Amino acid sequence: MQVGRYIVCTPAKVNKPEANIKMKRLKTKRDRRTDNSGEVSFKERRRFLCLGFKITSVFVGGSILSLVPVPEVKSELLGVSVVGTYPYQPHYAMLIYKDRCIDCERCIEACTQTNNIPSYGSRNIILSRKKTGIAASKMIREFLPALCNQCNRPPCVRVCPTRATYKDKKNGIVMINESLCIGCKACMTACPYNARYYNREIQAVDKCDFCYHKRLQNGDTNTACAEACPAGALFFGDLSEHKSEIYKLLHKPEQTILVLRPESGSMPNVFYLQG
Repeated sequence: MQVGRYIVCTPAKVNKPEANIKMKRLKTKRDRRTDNSGEVSFKERRRFLCLGFKITSVFVGGSILSLVPVPEVKSELLGVSVVGTYPYQPHYAMLIYKDRCIDCERCIEACTQTNNIPSYGSRNIILSRKKTGIAASKMIREFLPALCNQCNRPPCVRVCPTRATYKDKKNGIVMINESLCIGCKACMTACPYNARYYNREIQAVDKCDFCYHKRLQNGDTNTACAEACPAGALFFGDLSEHKSEIYKLLHKPEQTILVLRPESGSMPNVFYLQG
Protein backbone atom coordinates (compact mmCIF):
# COMPACT_ATOMS: atom_id res chain seq x y z
CA MET A 1 0.00 0.00 0.00
CA GLN A 2 1.06 3.63 -0.46
CA VAL A 3 1.37 5.94 2.54
CA GLY A 4 2.22 9.54 1.70
CA ARG A 5 5.52 9.41 -0.18
CA TYR A 6 6.25 5.86 0.91
CA ILE A 7 5.23 2.44 -0.30
CA VAL A 8 5.21 -0.46 2.13
CA CYS A 9 5.83 -3.78 0.45
CA THR A 10 5.40 -7.10 2.26
CA PRO A 11 6.92 -10.09 0.41
CA ALA A 12 4.97 -13.34 0.46
CA LYS A 13 6.02 -16.41 2.43
CA VAL A 14 8.76 -14.70 4.39
CA ASN A 15 9.03 -15.34 8.12
CA LYS A 16 11.61 -12.71 8.93
CA PRO A 17 10.15 -9.64 10.65
CA GLU A 18 12.41 -7.37 8.63
CA ALA A 19 10.62 -8.43 5.45
CA ASN A 20 8.51 -5.26 5.52
CA ILE A 21 10.37 -2.66 3.51
CA LYS A 22 9.60 1.04 3.21
CA MET A 23 10.31 2.59 -0.15
CA LYS A 24 11.04 6.27 -0.71
CA ARG A 25 11.19 8.18 -3.95
CA LEU A 26 14.68 8.88 -5.29
CA LYS A 27 14.64 12.14 -7.22
CA THR A 28 16.85 13.07 -10.13
CA LYS A 29 17.19 16.21 -12.17
CA ARG A 30 14.97 14.68 -14.86
CA ASP A 31 12.08 14.32 -12.41
CA ARG A 32 11.67 18.08 -12.29
CA ARG A 33 10.61 18.29 -15.94
CA THR A 34 7.32 19.91 -16.78
CA ASP A 35 4.71 17.57 -18.14
CA ASN A 36 1.77 18.21 -20.45
CA SER A 37 -1.76 17.41 -19.37
CA GLY A 38 -2.95 14.09 -20.70
CA GLU A 39 0.53 12.66 -21.27
CA VAL A 40 2.32 9.98 -19.33
CA SER A 41 4.98 12.00 -17.51
CA PHE A 42 8.52 10.91 -16.75
CA LYS A 43 7.79 11.35 -13.06
CA GLU A 44 4.81 9.01 -13.29
CA ARG A 45 6.79 6.38 -15.14
CA ARG A 46 9.79 6.45 -12.83
CA ARG A 47 8.13 5.57 -9.56
CA PHE A 48 9.18 3.19 -6.86
CA LEU A 49 10.86 -0.14 -7.35
CA CYS A 50 9.56 -2.41 -4.62
CA LEU A 51 11.52 -5.66 -4.50
CA GLY A 52 10.06 -8.73 -2.82
CA PHE A 53 11.81 -11.99 -2.03
CA LYS A 54 9.79 -13.91 -4.61
CA ILE A 55 8.05 -11.22 -6.66
CA THR A 56 9.03 -7.65 -7.48
CA SER A 57 6.32 -5.01 -7.73
CA VAL A 58 6.93 -1.62 -9.30
CA PHE A 59 4.24 0.99 -8.87
CA VAL A 60 4.25 3.23 -11.94
CA GLY A 61 1.42 5.66 -12.54
CA GLY A 62 -1.04 3.37 -10.77
CA SER A 63 -0.04 0.16 -12.55
CA ILE A 64 2.00 -2.72 -11.22
CA LEU A 65 5.05 -4.23 -12.88
CA SER A 66 6.33 -7.51 -11.53
CA LEU A 67 9.65 -9.28 -11.78
CA VAL A 68 9.04 -13.01 -11.51
CA PRO A 69 11.59 -15.83 -11.78
CA VAL A 70 11.14 -17.43 -15.19
CA PRO A 71 10.71 -21.03 -13.94
CA GLU A 72 7.42 -19.92 -12.38
CA VAL A 73 6.00 -18.36 -15.56
CA LYS A 74 7.42 -20.28 -18.53
CA SER A 75 4.00 -20.98 -19.99
CA GLU A 76 3.23 -17.26 -20.07
CA LEU A 77 6.37 -16.30 -21.99
CA LEU A 78 7.47 -18.31 -25.00
CA GLY A 79 5.28 -21.32 -24.36
CA VAL A 80 8.11 -23.77 -23.71
CA SER A 81 10.90 -21.63 -22.29
CA VAL A 82 12.31 -18.13 -22.43
CA VAL A 83 15.53 -19.19 -24.07
CA GLY A 84 16.01 -21.67 -26.89
CA THR A 85 13.65 -20.74 -29.75
CA TYR A 86 13.82 -17.40 -31.54
CA PRO A 87 11.48 -16.57 -34.44
CA TYR A 88 13.44 -13.65 -35.93
CA GLN A 89 16.70 -13.39 -37.86
CA PRO A 90 18.31 -11.47 -36.25
CA HIS A 91 16.41 -11.74 -32.96
CA TYR A 92 17.47 -8.65 -31.02
CA ALA A 93 17.23 -8.66 -27.23
CA MET A 94 18.68 -6.94 -24.18
CA LEU A 95 20.03 -8.44 -20.98
CA ILE A 96 20.19 -6.28 -17.85
CA TYR A 97 22.08 -7.16 -14.67
CA LYS A 98 19.75 -5.58 -12.15
CA ASP A 99 22.34 -5.41 -9.36
CA ARG A 100 24.94 -3.51 -11.38
CA CYS A 101 23.10 -0.28 -12.18
CA ILE A 102 24.55 2.70 -10.27
CA ASP A 103 21.95 5.27 -11.43
CA CYS A 104 24.51 7.40 -13.25
CA GLU A 105 21.90 7.97 -16.00
CA ARG A 106 24.52 7.77 -18.73
CA CYS A 107 22.25 5.33 -20.58
CA ILE A 108 19.47 7.94 -20.55
CA GLU A 109 21.83 10.70 -21.67
CA ALA A 110 23.24 8.55 -24.49
CA CYS A 111 19.75 7.66 -25.68
CA THR A 112 18.63 11.29 -25.52
CA GLN A 113 21.56 12.52 -27.59
CA THR A 114 21.46 9.68 -30.11
CA ASN A 115 17.74 9.76 -30.76
CA ASN A 116 17.07 13.50 -30.28
CA ILE A 117 14.68 12.98 -27.37
CA PRO A 118 12.91 16.19 -26.20
CA SER A 119 13.31 17.32 -22.60
CA TYR A 120 9.85 16.12 -21.57
CA GLY A 121 10.23 12.62 -23.00
CA SER A 122 12.28 9.51 -22.47
CA ARG A 123 12.83 6.19 -24.21
CA ASN A 124 14.43 4.58 -21.17
CA ILE A 125 14.14 5.13 -17.44
CA ILE A 126 15.69 3.90 -14.20
CA LEU A 127 13.31 2.61 -11.57
CA SER A 128 14.65 2.96 -8.06
CA ARG A 129 14.19 2.10 -4.44
CA LYS A 130 15.70 3.04 -1.11
CA LYS A 131 15.61 0.31 1.53
CA THR A 132 15.10 1.63 5.04
CA GLY A 133 15.08 -0.03 8.44
CA ILE A 134 18.86 -0.25 8.72
CA ALA A 135 21.54 2.16 9.89
CA ALA A 136 21.69 5.34 7.80
CA SER A 137 25.37 4.74 7.17
CA LYS A 138 24.47 1.41 5.53
CA MET A 139 21.57 2.65 3.42
CA ILE A 140 21.04 0.39 0.41
CA ARG A 141 19.84 1.76 -2.91
CA GLU A 142 18.80 -0.44 -5.82
CA PHE A 143 18.15 0.60 -9.41
CA LEU A 144 16.51 -1.07 -12.38
CA PRO A 145 16.87 0.19 -15.97
CA ALA A 146 13.66 -0.19 -17.97
CA LEU A 147 12.71 0.39 -21.60
CA CYS A 148 10.44 -0.95 -24.33
CA ASN A 149 10.58 -4.76 -24.09
CA GLN A 150 10.11 -5.31 -27.86
CA CYS A 151 7.45 -7.90 -27.05
CA ASN A 152 6.77 -10.89 -29.25
CA ARG A 153 3.05 -10.34 -28.57
CA PRO A 154 2.96 -6.55 -28.17
CA PRO A 155 -0.34 -5.16 -26.79
CA CYS A 156 0.47 -1.79 -28.36
CA VAL A 157 0.32 -3.27 -31.84
CA ARG A 158 -3.07 -4.87 -31.23
CA VAL A 159 -4.74 -1.63 -30.13
CA CYS A 160 -3.31 0.78 -32.72
CA PRO A 161 -6.24 1.84 -34.97
CA THR A 162 -4.04 2.95 -37.88
CA ARG A 163 -1.37 0.23 -37.69
CA ALA A 164 1.22 2.93 -37.05
CA THR A 165 2.73 0.63 -34.43
CA TYR A 166 3.93 -2.66 -35.88
CA LYS A 167 6.43 -5.42 -35.25
CA ASP A 168 9.18 -5.70 -37.83
CA LYS A 169 8.83 -9.06 -39.57
CA LYS A 170 12.59 -9.50 -39.95
CA ASN A 171 14.16 -8.45 -36.64
CA GLY A 172 11.15 -8.36 -34.30
CA ILE A 173 11.66 -4.77 -33.13
CA VAL A 174 8.41 -2.94 -32.41
CA MET A 175 8.45 0.10 -34.68
CA ILE A 176 6.33 3.24 -35.13
CA ASN A 177 5.41 4.74 -38.49
CA GLU A 178 5.20 8.43 -37.55
CA SER A 179 3.23 9.34 -40.68
CA LEU A 180 0.41 6.97 -39.67
CA CYS A 181 0.28 7.90 -35.97
CA ILE A 182 -2.77 10.04 -35.13
CA GLY A 183 -1.77 10.68 -31.51
CA CYS A 184 -4.68 8.79 -29.94
CA LYS A 185 -2.26 7.33 -27.34
CA ALA A 186 -4.05 3.99 -27.25
CA CYS A 187 -0.66 2.28 -27.48
CA MET A 188 0.61 4.25 -24.47
CA THR A 189 -2.33 2.99 -22.43
CA ALA A 190 -1.88 -0.60 -23.59
CA CYS A 191 1.88 -0.81 -22.97
CA PRO A 192 2.53 -2.91 -19.84
CA TYR A 193 5.82 -1.08 -19.23
CA ASN A 194 4.83 2.60 -19.64
CA ALA A 195 7.62 2.76 -22.19
CA ARG A 196 6.09 5.30 -24.59
CA TYR A 197 5.60 9.06 -24.65
CA TYR A 198 3.99 11.54 -27.03
CA ASN A 199 6.50 13.62 -28.98
CA ARG A 200 4.98 17.02 -29.67
CA GLU A 201 7.69 17.94 -32.17
CA ILE A 202 6.84 15.09 -34.54
CA GLN A 203 3.21 14.85 -33.37
CA ALA A 204 3.49 11.12 -32.85
CA VAL A 205 4.16 8.60 -30.11
CA ASP A 206 7.81 7.67 -29.66
CA LYS A 207 9.65 4.84 -27.90
CA CYS A 208 12.84 2.77 -27.88
CA ASP A 209 13.64 0.93 -31.11
CA PHE A 210 16.97 -0.53 -29.93
CA CYS A 211 18.59 2.38 -31.83
CA TYR A 212 17.63 0.71 -35.09
CA HIS A 213 17.21 3.86 -37.17
CA LYS A 214 20.20 5.70 -35.71
CA ARG A 215 22.69 2.86 -35.29
CA LEU A 216 21.77 -0.71 -36.26
CA GLN A 217 20.68 -0.02 -39.82
CA ASN A 218 23.90 1.96 -40.29
CA GLY A 219 26.13 -0.96 -39.35
CA ASP A 220 26.53 -0.50 -35.59
CA THR A 221 26.03 -3.62 -33.49
CA ASN A 222 25.23 -2.05 -30.12
CA THR A 223 22.66 0.34 -28.68
CA ALA A 224 23.67 3.75 -27.35
CA CYS A 225 22.56 2.91 -23.80
CA ALA A 226 24.47 -0.37 -23.60
CA GLU A 227 27.60 1.21 -25.05
CA ALA A 228 27.46 4.10 -22.56
CA CYS A 229 26.93 2.03 -19.41
CA PRO A 230 30.11 2.21 -17.26
CA ALA A 231 28.97 -0.57 -14.91
CA GLY A 232 28.43 -3.29 -17.50
CA ALA A 233 24.76 -3.57 -16.58
CA LEU A 234 23.39 -3.65 -20.14
CA PHE A 235 24.09 -6.20 -22.85
CA PHE A 236 22.54 -6.06 -26.33
CA GLY A 237 22.77 -8.65 -29.05
CA ASP A 238 21.27 -11.22 -31.37
CA LEU A 239 19.80 -14.30 -29.70
CA SER A 240 19.59 -16.18 -32.99
CA GLU A 241 23.41 -16.13 -33.12
CA HIS A 242 24.60 -18.84 -30.75
CA LYS A 243 28.10 -17.39 -30.57
CA SER A 244 26.91 -13.97 -29.39
CA GLU A 245 27.69 -12.84 -25.86
CA ILE A 246 24.04 -12.30 -24.94
CA TYR A 247 23.14 -15.82 -26.07
CA LYS A 248 25.89 -17.32 -23.93
CA LEU A 249 24.93 -15.24 -20.90
CA LEU A 250 21.27 -16.23 -21.10
CA HIS A 251 21.98 -19.91 -21.67
CA LYS A 252 24.14 -20.54 -18.65
CA PRO A 253 22.86 -23.62 -16.76
CA GLU A 254 20.98 -23.30 -13.46
CA GLN A 255 20.31 -19.61 -14.01
CA THR A 256 17.18 -17.72 -13.02
CA ILE A 257 16.04 -15.26 -15.67
CA LEU A 258 13.70 -12.43 -14.68
CA VAL A 259 11.28 -10.49 -16.86
CA LEU A 260 8.92 -7.57 -16.32
CA ARG A 261 5.21 -8.32 -16.11
CA PRO A 262 5.08 -11.88 -17.47
CA GLU A 263 1.41 -12.01 -16.48
CA SER A 264 0.67 -9.63 -19.39
CA GLY A 265 1.48 -12.43 -21.84
CA SER A 266 3.47 -10.01 -24.01
CA MET A 267 6.53 -12.31 -24.30
CA PRO A 268 9.25 -9.66 -23.69
CA ASN A 269 12.73 -9.59 -25.19
CA VAL A 270 14.35 -7.69 -22.32
CA PHE A 271 15.68 -10.03 -19.63
CA TYR A 272 17.07 -9.41 -16.14
CA LEU A 273 19.71 -11.37 -14.23
CA GLN A 274 21.22 -11.17 -10.77
CA GLY A 275 24.88 -10.30 -10.42
